[in-house]
Amino acid sequence: MKVIIRNSAAEGSIWAAHYIAARINEKAAKTSKPFVLGLCTGSTPIQTYAELIRMVGAGEVSFKNVISFNMDEYVGLPVEHPESYHSFMHKYLFDQIDEPAANIHILDGNAPDPEAECAAYEKAIVEAGGFDLFLGGVGEDGHIAFNEPFSSLESRTRVVTLTQDTREVNARFFDGDFNKVPKQALTVGVATVLSSKEVVILAFGSKKARALKDAIEGPMSHYCTLSGLQGHPAGTIVCDELSVGELKVNSYRYFKAVEEAESK
Repeated sequence: MKVIIRNSAAEGSIWAAHYIAARINEKAAKTSKPFVLGLCTGSTPIQTYAELIRMVGAGEVSFKNVISFNMDEYVGLPVEHPESYHSFMHKYLFDQIDEPAANIHILDGNAPDPEAECAAYEKAIVEAGGFDLFLGGVGEDGHIAFNEPFSSLESRTRVVTLTQDTREVNARFFDGDFNKVPKQALTVGVATVLSSKEVVILAFGSKKARALKDAIEGPMSHYCTLSGLQGHPAGTIVCDELSVGELKVNSYRYFKAVEEAESK
């Protein structure tokens, strides 16, 4: 596992955007096969998406040969609802880049058969060639996607019931009303994420400090689903100074020293 520490969320977000663009460009230079990208929602990736939009506009990267799959969607929330993840992704990324509409995949939270929707989604990922890179965030309790604490590290795309903590955190997107937050969601599983060739997780702010401590220094456990990244051969956490506040001093120094050595 690599841990990239930047002074601020803005610097970390830009680092992540440039890293993703570099990976897309590297594959494009080698093959005509599409780059398969996993994407997340929430406030954390917004600055990364803004930089990617700028880079597309400047001709520094193109999404014309990118196939994307989003990690989750609420159950029962209309697609046109401003807080649906369909709406979020089009607002903050898709409507401003050159990715073909046919290449965009988001789980259908209104599917008549949610289990069948999840199975089809997992199959579509495999048929696309599997993720080249998965961009994710992390919850305050260490969850990735909607894989709440005690989700199996072997889980795949499925229907989940959201915890009260998650619904309370997300209430800020629903006029602060906990009762407006859907009780269920469709989500890729921990194993779905970890099957990616590369995983990049964004974690910014002091509220993510405990989650990072558990994920980086704690045991690999379903208690903190992000800890599954410990077993990934190419996992990276991009964070800021606030989010690493609970790491041991020697852990912090180690990750800074590794990055410095690799940059030379």
